[in-house]
Amino acid sequence: MRDAGVALLAIPGFRGEESGMPVTVNIRKLEGAPISLEGEIPLEELEFVSNDEMVACSQPMRYGLEAELLDDAILVRGEILLPLDCECVRCLQSFQDEVRLADFAVHLPLEGEDAVPIKNDCVDLTPFLREDTFLRLPQHPLCRPDCDKLPELKTGRVSPAGAKSASNGAAAWNELDKLKLD
Repeated sequence: MRDAGVALLAIPGFRGEESGMPVTVNIRKLEGAPISLEGEIPLEELEFVSNDEMVACSQPMRYGLEAELLDDAILVRGEILLPLDCECVRCLQSFQDEVRLADFAVHLPLEGEDAVPIKNDCVDLTPFLREDTFLRLPQHPLCRPDCDKLPELKTGRVSPAGAKSASNGAAAWNELDKLKLD
């Protein structure tokens, strides 16, 4: 694969020539030589649906791939990048993260029972990019690995770790002991 294909994903705001379209590869064009695919997949086409309130996506997926025709299959390799908007599960701070597949590879058979669907000599790579990326979404997003801060709640109560809480608790029990229930 071209080195430039991988490097261009590091450029913020990169828009390839295939921007806004499904990622397809024409088998007839692969017969001559491997081809490079670079661009973005809009969120609408990714069908990004997350049941996790802590992970959201507001930017398109970027990719830099090389596809080549093998005897009876297509081999696709490259890099995928999906920027994420996350909320830390410990401190509830918002932060930016990304799913980066620097060594994405998929082997797509053209014949047999596992053959990929071919439409007008083209194979749609979008489902494979989507699946591998979504499998790498963070399960428990943390703003940093050593985050141990719980959010401060504004309840008007003194925190249980405070020195006053023990004496307030004892005073509450003393008042309850004075109650006479008949």
